[in-house]
Amino acid sequence: MLTRAAAITVGAAVLVTGALPSPAYAGDGKVNCKRSRLIVTVCAQDRTTRPGQPRKQQDTASSSEGGSARKCTYEKAVPQPPADNVAVKEGKRKGGKGAVYRVMCPASGRVGVVWIPDGAAPGAPAIDPEVVAQQAVDSMKLVGPDIDINPKPGGKGLVGMPVWMAVDQSRTTYGPNSATATAGGVTVTATAKVKSIVWNMGDGTSVTCNRPGTVYRKSFGMKQSPDCGHVYKQTSDSAGGKFKVSATATWAIDWQVAGGGGESGQLIEVRDSQVALTIIESQAVN
Repeated sequence: MLTRAAAITVGAAVLVTGALPSPAYAGDGKVNCKRSRLIVTVCAQDRTTRPGQPRKQQDTASSSEGGSARKCTYEKAVPQPPADNVAVKEGKRKGGKGAVYRVMCPASGRVGVVWIPDGAAPGAPAIDPEVVAQQAVDSMKLVGPDIDINPKPGGKGLVGMPVWMAVDQSRTTYGPNSATATAGGVTVTATAKVKSIVWNMGDGTSVTCNRPGTVYRKSFGMKQSPDCGHVYKQTSDSAGGKFKVSATATWAIDWQVAGGGGESGQLIEVRDSQVALTIIESQAVN
């Protein structure tokens, strides 16, 4: 299961008068990659947003990135930010003459800015940093939780016996995980970490754990888990012989555009894993 959401809160007044976030601008299609020993670096393909025909005026356009449901509008900032503004300085350094455009994506809630050279708007491609951030996330190859549950799958647990739920932590199963992607002159670094895990126990109940949980040890005996546990009140015969347990992790991913401009946002990813548990009644010994 995969869902994506993004949020960024930038005031419109700040966009045109204050310190604008580092802009994305119309690139030449070339991709430059820099390696770091601290993060995974990938060369992302240019998935560009191409504004279509203007709706009311030449300086306003709408686009749909990659044919997806994400639709954005581009509107030239009037008045333009001053010459010492971060977006203007960075845009001129890379693309010569041009203008700052506000980009608004109602579907994702994102509000930002892009620098587009003169003569290129609104028909030239503009790199959306949120799209580049998603490419960085895709390169992380995030997967479902690495479940460490007691009783173990393949074994048998007892009605009324505490079940301990935990997950082993790695970069791809729990985080933190970082990656950088570059497209059309825009470089974005994203950092992902699991925010919470919802355990559906197969008996109609669910448990939300905001920590990875505690791995069970024999020395714990019949104690209950201090942070992520469950107790079955019926056997798994009621569920066809086994309880199907799923662990659904919600990843919170913060992304930041390189270059000191400060444009940033957050994406959400969801991954899940499943195991099956056999729960039986305890047997009296004569």
